[in-house]
Amino acid sequence: MSGRPIDLTIALPSSIEVGTGAEQRRIAVRARAGTSPGVFWLGGFHSDMTGTKAVALDGFAAETGRACVRFDYSGHGESGGAFIDGSISRWLEESVAVFDEFCEGPQIVVGSSMGGWLALLLARRLARRTTPARGRIAALVLIAPAADFTEALMWDGFSPQIRKQIETTGTWLRPSDYGEPYPITRKLIEDGRKHLVLGGSIELGCPVRILQGRQDPDVPWRHAFTLAERLPCDDVVLTMIPDGDHRLSRPQDIARIIATVKEFG
Repeated sequence: MSGRPIDLTIALPSSIEVGTGAEQRRIAVRARAGTSPGVFWLGGFHSDMTGTKAVALDGFAAETGRACVRFDYSGHGESGGAFIDGSISRWLEESVAVFDEFCEGPQIVVGSSMGGWLALLLARRLARRTTPARGRIAALVLIAPAADFTEALMWDGFSPQIRKQIETTGTWLRPSDYGEPYPITRKLIEDGRKHLVLGGSIELGCPVRILQGRQDPDVPWRHAFTLAERLPCDDVVLTMIPDGDHRLSRPQDIARIIATVKEFG
C-alpha cells in the first residue's frame, strides 16, 4: 500500500475474465472506490454502462464519496464476446463474478429492465450461499424490472411465424425503437426458461423498491405488480410513475431513482 489518498472523483477502468476455454470473455468494469453502502449497477438488454441512468448514479456516488461499480455484459458496450452468444445464464455468471471481485460490504443493487431480473437472480444466489462473501446486498432498486422477459414479454407474444423462425433458424431480428434490429436467439429463449422467477415466491432477504412507468411500452405496468406479489418480504414498495416510459431517464426520473437509493444510506 502506498498510503496515497484514493481519488474518489475517478471511476477506474478495469476488467475481469469470466468463463474458461472457448467460453472465456473479458468484461469491462468501471469501479469507483468509496464508502458503503456502495451502488452496483445492472443494465438492460442491449444497453451499456454509459447510459444516462448509470452515469447519473456514478455521478451521485462521486458527489457523496460512496463506492460504485458498473460494467458491460459480454456482447455489450466495451466488453468482449458477441451479443448473439448471450443468455441469462451467461450474463448472470458475469454479474456474480463482477460483484464478487469488485464489491465489498453492503451494496444497493440497481437493476434496469433486464438488469432487474438479473438483480433478483443475483440476490437469490447470494442469499443461498453458505459461506460469507466480501460483498452483500443491502437492498434492490428495480427500474422497470423485466423479470422473465424472454418468456412473458417475448415468446408468449411472438406470432407463430416468428416462433417458427426462431425454432428452425435459431435467430430472429427484432426491430427496435432505440436503434438497429437485434437478434433474438433460440438459445436466449430456451436458457431463459431455466431462470424464470414469477411462478412462485421469490425469497431474497432484503428490501426491494420498484420504479415503474405507466406508459412503458416494453414492460407493461401490470408486470411490475405481478413481480411485487411474488416478493414475500414486508419491505417492498412499488412506485408507479403515471407519465413514465421504459427508460425513466428524464431529470425527474433520475432524481427519483437517486432519492430511492438514498433511502438505504
